[in-house]
Amino acid sequence: MKKVEASPRSWDFKKELIRKSIHLSAVSFLILYVLVANTVNHKVGLLALSFMLIILFELEFVRVELGTKVIFLRKLWEYRRDKEKEHLGGEIYFLIGSIIVLAVFDLRIAAAAILMTTFGDMASAIIGTRFGRIWVMKDRALEGILAEFFVDLFVGFLVLRTPTIVHGKFEMWWVHHLTPLGDPLWIPIIVMAVTATVVETVIRKLDDNLLVPVFAGFNGEIVLLLMMYMNKI
Repeated sequence: MKKVEASPRSWDFKKELIRKSIHLSAVSFLILYVLVANTVNHKVGLLALSFMLIILFELEFVRVELGTKVIFLRKLWEYRRDKEKEHLGGEIYFLIGSIIVLAVFDLRIAAAAILMTTFGDMASAIIGTRFGRIWVMKDRALEGILAEFFVDLFVGFLVLRTPTIVHGKFEMWWVHHLTPLGDPLWIPIIVMAVTATVVETVIRKLDDNLLVPVFAGFNGEIVLLLMMYMNKI
């Protein structure tokens, strides 16, 4: 590891902060699904996200294929990375990943995977850009990597818990309450935090917005199923 005084990133801190703040809107994918799934059902919740995905595809068609700048989105598009200028934006891949994990995995695992991708990536980028001094890769600071890992652990601690009885049935505390209930599931929490951090750190050419939730969710789901099979939860 090499210690340097200046960040090798060309993406300055202000732009990184704005870009990651925009990415917070991705949490709306999870919120939309939970609201619709609880009001109607799981399938309609996924349908709502699919409808949102189609809208985003249409906006990307206008931006990439037609080269047209939509006035109310022009400012947001200015903060895209260079690799996204003529390709699909990260939000498309993130929504695809969100649909996959919500369709396949336990809701706790899916929610943790989505939130780890959002807040872990944000912590890594902002802390790494602002405070990075030890660079383990060309654009990955040790400080950012550690920040992502601990944020992912905290997200898992809040989301990945044993269900509680609400209105006569077992549900996640965060669907109906504001304070954490149930016991944290530390093994899947740690496995998912490590997976999300490693994938986010090593991915270069593929899109981490898709791979982080899918890989972290898959590993967390496998561990959760093993724990259930062994009657550990």
